[in-house]
Amino acid sequence: MTTSTPGLLRLEPLTPDNLDAALALRVRPDQEHLVAPVAKSLAEAYVHPETAWPRLILDGDRVVGFLMAFLDIDFAGDGSGSDLRSGLWRLNIAADAQARGYGRFAVEAVATEIRRRGGTTLTTTWHPGPDGPEAFYLALGFRPTGELSGDQTVGVLDLH
Repeated sequence: MTTSTPGLLRLEPLTPDNLDAALALRVRPDQEHLVAPVAKSLAEAYVHPETAWPRLILDGDRVVGFLMAFLDIDFAGDGSGSDLRSGLWRLNIAADAQARGYGRFAVEAVATEIRRRGGTTLTTTWHPGPDGPEAFYLALGFRPTGELSGDQTVGVLDLH
C-alpha cells in the first residue's frame, strides 16, 4: 500500500484486502527475537477470537504497524476469572517506520479501547534487557508489576 494522505493515523481491522500487507510487515532484524511475526499473532487471534483484538496501524494508506490487544483474559490462567486483565499483546512497527510515534499511537489506541469497555488499566509484557523495548514502555508511564509472564516483564499503565 502507498501513502496517499500521510499523517492520518488510524487502526483498521484485518480484511482479505489488507491481509497480504499485514503478513509482509517486518520489524528490524535485531528485533525479530523480541516479538512474534504477524502471522503467529493472526493464528493466535483465530484461536482466541473472544479475547484477541488484532488491528493494522495505518498512516494514510500505508501500513506502518500491527497491534493485537487482549481483552478480559484470565491472566492467572486458572479458570477462576479472579485476575481478568486487558492490554497490549503484540506490537510490531515496520522497520522503516520506527521512531515516528506509531508505537505511542498504538498504545494510546489500545488504552482508548480498554477505557471504552470500562477498563482502568492496560497490561503488557516486554523482554527485559538493553535490546528490549523497556525504555519505550517506561517512557509511556508503564510500571513493572514485579511479575513475569514466561521470561517477560509484566507492566501496567493506569488509565484513570
